[in-house]
Amino acid sequence: MAIVTVNIPNSITVFRLILTALFIAAASFDAPWAYHTALVTFVIAAISDWLDGYLARKLNLVTSLGKLLDPLADKILVAAGFIYLSVHPDINCPVWVTCMIIGREFMVTGLRQIAVEQGKVIAADKLGKWKTTFQLIFVIGSLTHISFATLDPTNPLVSLLVWIAAPQHAIIPATLWIATALTLISGYNYIYKNRELLQH
Repeated sequence: MAIVTVNIPNSITVFRLILTALFIAAASFDAPWAYHTALVTFVIAAISDWLDGYLARKLNLVTSLGKLLDPLADKILVAAGFIYLSVHPDINCPVWVTCMIIGREFMVTGLRQIAVEQGKVIAADKLGKWKTTFQLIFVIGSLTHISFATLDPTNPLVSLLVWIAAPQHAIIPATLWIATALTLISGYNYIYKNRELLQH
């Protein structure tokens, strides 16, 4: 009888896709409970992004499927977060930034598809990972501001978090522009490093 082995990292990646769907569902409602749910689901999904990669390396379970599925799940999560924030009235996330980020992800996904057809796999590089990190920080910071702004403002912790994540202050907006720069640089880097794939 065949024994089915469950690949834990890939299962976590699939779980991240489910969390993204829950985030999108919560973001569709305009209510405090929805803001809190959106924040919690996005944070857990972001943590799972680190966890599945760590376990894949630790347990020696790095697979071609994981190399393709993990970045795809990241892109869907980040795209969902930026689309939501680009239309939220309290957050300054220009639509052109969201379009550029999503366009870059389409480009890299297309490049990966070309690589697969040629028997190769393009894994995420360090620039891409830093880009994703700053994107996640911006989204989580913005969601924190939206969520905690509905809580008791006299609570010191709530007041501090709302202040840190406030769009009018430099901290969270800075992560957006760093993420934007890294999106452009890493996108160019992917094309340059894999330019031979486009010559066939």
